[in-house]
Amino acid sequence: MKQRWVSIAALAAALFAINVVARLVTRLAFPDNDTAENTVSVIMFATIGVVLAAVAFTRAQRVPVGTWLPDLVAAAAIGMLLTVLVGPFVSGDYPFSGGAGNFFSQIWLYGGFAIVGTLLGYWTATMFGRDYRSKSLKAFTVAKTTKPRRVVRR
Repeated sequence: MKQRWVSIAALAAALFAINVVARLVTRLAFPDNDTAENTVSVIMFATIGVVLAAVAFTRAQRVPVGTWLPDLVAAAAIGMLLTVLVGPFVSGDYPFSGGAGNFFSQIWLYGGFAIVGTLLGYWTATMFGRDYRSKSLKAFTVAKTTKPRRVVRR
């Protein structure tokens, strides 16, 4: 149980670290450039989606979906809360400095990229037959089709 929370916290911290790096790049390299800020934000959200896709792809191969999906959802939710509530302080702002529309658009973008990334990771594992269920069904099929011949005594 403790190991489970450690992996959730580590993934949430990694997702938040991606946000911190993006905010620092925006703050230091493009201080008053809205176009560059939007570009860096999209790259940040895409990176978060790719990280979640990679984690989903990896976890889908080892354990059933019901085991890893809640952990991934919890980590993404914690990472999102850190991103929208703590992340603005890295930029020298506060969470609602851009208004409620900006705050909620960050939540929608984060959620959208997280969901799409997770689905792409899982679907890729499933497409290649590498997910836990496909492996289980293949092992079952092999076990049932390669039964040893039954010896008949007379």
